[in-house]
Amino acid sequence: MSFNKKPAIQIKGNHKCFINWDQIGAELLKKVRPATPSVLVIECYQGVFIDDIVKGLCNFIQFDQIIYADTAMKTTEEIEEMTYPDVTDDRVFGYLSRLNIDDFFDDHKLSEQRASISELSGVSLIIGHGASLICEDPGVLVYADMARWEIQQRMRKNKIQNLGLKNNSEKTEVQYKRAFFVDWRACDRLKKKLRSKIDFWLDTNGTEPKMLTKDSYEESLRQGINQPFSLVPFFDPGPWGGQWMREKFELDSDAENFAWCFNCVPEENSLLLQFGEVIFETPSINLVFFHPKELMGPSVYSRFGDEFPIRFDFLDTMNGGNLSLQVHPLTEYIQEKFGMHYTQDESYYLLDAKPGAQVYLGLKSDVDKTQMFSELREAQEGTPFDADKYVATWEARKHDHFLIPAGTIHCSGNDSMVLEISATPYIFTFKLWDWGRLGIDGKPRPINVDHGENVIQMDRTIDWVKKELVNNIVELETGDGWREERTGLHDTEFIETRRHWFTKPVTHFTYGTVNVLNLVEGEQAVVESPTGDFDPFIVHYSETFVVPANVISYTIRPHGASEGSEIATLKAYVRA
Repeated sequence: MSFNKKPAIQIKGNHKCFINWDQIGAELLKKVRPATPSVLVIECYQGVFIDDIVKGLCNFIQFDQIIYADTAMKTTEEIEEMTYPDVTDDRVFGYLSRLNIDDFFDDHKLSEQRASISELSGVSLIIGHGASLICEDPGVLVYADMARWEIQQRMRKNKIQNLGLKNNSEKTEVQYKRAFFVDWRACDRLKKKLRSKIDFWLDTNGTEPKMLTKDSYEESLRQGINQPFSLVPFFDPGPWGGQWMREKFELDSDAENFAWCFNCVPEENSLLLQFGEVIFETPSINLVFFHPKELMGPSVYSRFGDEFPIRFDFLDTMNGGNLSLQVHPLTEYIQEKFGMHYTQDESYYLLDAKPGAQVYLGLKSDVDKTQMFSELREAQEGTPFDADKYVATWEARKHDHFLIPAGTIHCSGNDSMVLEISATPYIFTFKLWDWGRLGIDGKPRPINVDHGENVIQMDRTIDWVKKELVNNIVELETGDGWREERTGLHDTEFIETRRHWFTKPVTHFTYGTVNVLNLVEGEQAVVESPTGDFDPFIVHYSETFVVPANVISYTIRPHGASEGSEIATLKAYVRA
């Protein structure tokens, strides 16, 4: 089957994307003046290979001075002490930091560096995280950006370090937690602040650097928020991973399994902008930061700010294992303990399932909470936990939809392919039992029994779950060749989901709010504008795509091999 692993937005207009250091260096050299004092500042997101940029540019620009921003930063000890309240001692969770890049710098060192700028001659390069603080009015400002999935890949290879630290040898989970709670928050605040001053955007995600002018980059984002688009899916293995995605999507045959596909997580995914044959990669979160109202709609923006609230991903347990038995925090708990605004309500939509597949959801009747959590704690010492003694199980079939409001114990069993639709705070999973297995690194995964005990809702037992959470599907409306169903989510969750079955074109209206969809049945569909405002957008089975709020209306119809067949989409949006 076809599955587009590198979806790109085709950018219209006369735009130049500079490729490799020779073109990039030549363009930047036009903007700096060797005969007079000129400063080139390259501000870098956490994870960018700074030395590679310097090496690449030095082949084309003769710099008289190179200043690295980290020379003006506080000491490692000072940064660790400053960030400790946000990083904490917890293995997984921290507190969402309110620090800015400025806080990482030593005031005296920074003042000295700023004072020295006036004495520079020739062409100077100032580069690094916070480089723009040293020279606030440079001749040229370049922003070297990076998607967070690429950052995580570099962490796994011990190639990068956190802000102000020399910790590239630390465990990936340690680096990731610090980046998630501290580094990325500070970098994002600076990026948004600098946006109007940036002259060029630099893509160093791959081995071939690319660069866009400010005008070309801004125009590309404007085009993006006026048409459907998909983010770059990221596939990852896991201890419970399955084989469905490998077979269906033609993934790496040498990998042991694929557990996840993160295909609509704007905080971490990439967005590809295509200029002719050249593709420029940028963090998709920039579209959210720079055009939140146009992308998400004014009502969603007023509730969530510049945070994209809907997440789609895949969980593959086909010929694999159970997910960890888990629970997500209540809203007040995640606000108090971690500084997040809202929690991870979610749902499992079954794209596929083998006979006998099941979902663990809710508790059996008359469960003794003290006894259950005593046994969960004993399981951490090696005694197997009998999940079937306490947790209700439900038969899982293709196209079933299980709703999972925060506080509900749950997990998908093996032999399932789940489209997970959830709110975005995606790392706040309190694992209670991991079936006695090890992670892919050969070590036990973190278990969070104490947190789980604080938030689990003991009254969500079989009768309540059956009524409220299992296939709560209602037919809403029918038309010529189509029918619409409400499949969720639960009334306590802010996401609404609608399923459309159709053999003919179906008209959708965004009503001023962002739509996220997946083609859950059928080989191919085409998304079109009734007024020709965007080019036809083709999607294949199980591909996720975003329709911005700016798109007033759109139609979807069977296409290609699916013409004449009944196909289906599942649409999610923020409930009014």
